[in-house]
Amino acid sequence: MYRFKSIWIIVIIVLVQSCTDPLSVFDQNKPVPNHNWAYVNRVRYNVKIDDPSIPYNIYFNLRVTGGYKYSNIFVLFFESGVNNSTVKTRHEFKLASPDGEWLGSGSGNLYSYQLPLLIGHKFPATGVYHFEVEQNMRDNPLHEVSDIGLRVEKMK
Repeated sequence: MYRFKSIWIIVIIVLVQSCTDPLSVFDQNKPVPNHNWAYVNRVRYNVKIDDPSIPYNIYFNLRVTGGYKYSNIFVLFFESGVNNSTVKTRHEFKLASPDGEWLGSGSGNLYSYQLPLLIGHKFPATGVYHFEVEQNMRDNPLHEVSDIGLRVEKMK
């Protein structure tokens, strides 16, 4: 009986490890309280980079409800490195086509997006990098934003 349980545990561990994405360095989403994203509620992430010799892709993960009233979103993206200098960039992302059809993948009343922030980005050194995302729309708070996330992956 003990040997049977051990075999199953090993099989489960192998399956879980085979399901993980080998290119992913960091992939985390955070819920937006009450689906209202205010300017002061920057979403923060710390990402450890072990190999600065390879390029990385950095994505902004976003989930909005069907009640989101815009076809786009503007965000400010902040990156602070090991030398404590901060780079701020403003991005606009299209979320719906001109006819109002959502461009993200839908599940019920939620629409998910993985939007490119930096492609082929080279980090200058190993260490922990700090990222922040701030909404930059006219509405404050911005309604019907469900989740905000960040994905960092090794470039293929």
